[in-house]
Amino acid sequence: MPNRQYRVDRLAQQIQREVDDILLKRVRDPRVQGVTITGVDVTGDLQQATIYYSILSDKASAGEKTQEGLDKATGLIRSELGARLNIFKTPEIKFERDPSIAYGSRIDQLINKLHQQEK
Repeated sequence: MPNRQYRVDRLAQQIQREVDDILLKRVRDPRVQGVTITGVDVTGDLQQATIYYSILSDKASAGEKTQEGLDKATGLIRSELGARLNIFKTPEIKFERDPSIAYGSRIDQLINKLHQQEK
Protein backbone atom coordinates (compact mmCIF):
# COMPACT_ATOMS: atom_id res chain seq x y z
CA MET A 1 0.00 0.00 0.00
CA PRO A 2 2.38 2.74 -1.09
CA ASN A 3 -0.54 5.17 -1.38
CA ARG A 4 -1.28 4.84 2.36
CA GLN A 5 2.37 5.41 3.32
CA TYR A 6 2.41 8.48 1.10
CA ARG A 7 -0.58 9.87 3.01
CA VAL A 8 1.08 9.18 6.38
CA ASP A 9 4.30 10.88 5.28
CA ARG A 10 2.43 13.86 3.86
CA LEU A 11 0.46 14.28 7.08
CA ALA A 12 3.68 14.06 9.14
CA GLN A 13 5.25 16.84 7.07
CA GLN A 14 2.16 19.00 7.39
CA ILE A 15 2.03 18.47 11.17
CA GLN A 16 5.71 19.43 11.43
CA ARG A 17 5.14 22.70 9.53
CA GLU A 18 2.01 23.58 11.47
CA VAL A 19 3.42 22.79 14.93
CA ASP A 20 6.50 24.86 14.14
CA ASP A 21 4.24 27.77 13.17
CA ILE A 22 2.00 27.31 16.23
CA LEU A 23 4.99 27.29 18.59
CA LEU A 24 6.32 30.42 16.96
CA LYS A 25 3.09 32.44 16.82
CA ARG A 26 0.57 31.09 19.35
CA VAL A 27 2.38 29.57 22.33
CA ARG A 28 3.56 32.29 24.69
CA ASP A 29 5.23 30.03 27.27
CA PRO A 30 8.89 31.12 27.69
CA ARG A 31 9.88 27.50 28.35
CA VAL A 32 9.27 26.60 24.70
CA GLN A 33 11.21 29.48 23.15
CA GLY A 34 13.95 28.23 20.85
CA VAL A 35 12.39 24.80 20.26
CA THR A 36 13.03 23.35 16.82
CA ILE A 37 10.76 20.61 15.49
CA THR A 38 13.04 18.02 13.88
CA GLY A 39 10.56 15.37 12.82
CA VAL A 40 7.17 13.76 13.24
CA ASP A 41 6.19 10.08 13.30
CA VAL A 42 2.54 9.32 12.61
CA THR A 43 1.06 5.86 13.16
CA GLY A 44 -0.45 4.07 10.16
CA ASP A 45 -4.00 4.63 11.41
CA LEU A 46 -3.32 8.39 11.78
CA GLN A 47 -4.44 8.33 15.43
CA GLN A 48 -1.16 9.21 17.17
CA ALA A 49 1.76 11.47 16.33
CA THR A 50 5.12 11.68 18.07
CA ILE A 51 6.73 15.07 17.55
CA TYR A 52 10.52 15.21 17.96
CA TYR A 53 12.16 18.45 18.99
CA SER A 54 15.58 19.82 19.83
CA ILE A 55 16.80 22.75 21.90
CA LEU A 56 20.10 24.59 21.88
CA SER A 57 20.90 24.06 25.55
CA ASP A 58 22.62 20.87 26.69
CA LYS A 59 21.59 21.32 30.32
CA ALA A 60 19.26 18.69 31.75
CA SER A 61 17.24 21.33 33.64
CA ALA A 62 16.55 23.23 30.40
CA GLY A 63 15.41 20.01 28.75
CA GLU A 64 13.03 19.24 31.62
CA LYS A 65 11.58 22.77 31.59
CA THR A 66 11.07 22.61 27.84
CA GLN A 67 9.34 19.23 28.10
CA GLU A 68 7.05 20.60 30.84
CA GLY A 69 6.21 23.62 28.69
CA LEU A 70 5.42 21.45 25.67
CA ASP A 71 3.31 19.09 27.77
CA LYS A 72 1.38 22.08 29.11
CA ALA A 73 0.81 23.46 25.59
CA THR A 74 -0.23 20.12 24.07
CA GLY A 75 -3.96 20.90 24.30
CA LEU A 76 -3.60 24.26 22.57
CA ILE A 77 -1.34 22.79 19.89
CA ARG A 78 -3.73 19.90 19.22
CA SER A 79 -6.75 22.18 18.96
CA GLU A 80 -4.88 24.49 16.58
CA LEU A 81 -3.84 21.47 14.50
CA GLY A 82 -7.48 20.38 14.35
CA ALA A 83 -8.46 23.75 12.94
CA ARG A 84 -5.61 23.84 10.41
CA LEU A 85 -5.48 20.23 9.17
CA ASN A 86 -8.03 18.91 6.72
CA ILE A 87 -8.52 15.49 8.32
CA PHE A 88 -11.42 13.78 10.05
CA LYS A 89 -9.81 13.28 13.46
CA THR A 90 -6.82 15.13 14.87
CA PRO A 91 -4.17 12.68 16.12
CA GLU A 92 -3.14 12.53 19.77
CA ILE A 93 0.25 14.22 20.03
CA LYS A 94 3.24 13.48 22.22
CA PHE A 95 6.50 15.41 22.37
CA GLU A 96 9.89 13.68 22.67
CA ARG A 97 13.34 15.20 22.62
CA ASP A 98 15.27 14.17 19.52
CA PRO A 99 18.28 12.09 20.60
CA SER A 100 20.00 12.33 17.20
CA ILE A 101 21.19 15.91 17.85
CA ALA A 102 23.04 14.94 21.03
CA TYR A 103 24.36 11.79 19.34
CA GLY A 104 25.74 13.81 16.41
CA SER A 105 27.34 16.29 18.80
CA ARG A 106 29.01 13.44 20.71
CA ILE A 107 30.38 11.95 17.48
CA ASP A 108 31.74 15.37 16.51
CA GLN A 109 33.48 15.71 19.89
CA LEU A 110 35.09 12.27 19.52
CA ILE A 111 36.35 13.08 16.02
CA ASN A 112 37.81 16.39 17.22
CA LYS A 113 39.50 14.58 20.11
CA LEU A 114 41.09 12.09 17.70
CA HIS A 115 42.38 14.93 15.53
CA GLN A 116 43.90 16.60 18.62
CA GLN A 117 45.67 13.37 19.58
CA GLU A 118 47.15 12.98 16.07
CA LYS A 119 48.86 16.37 16.30
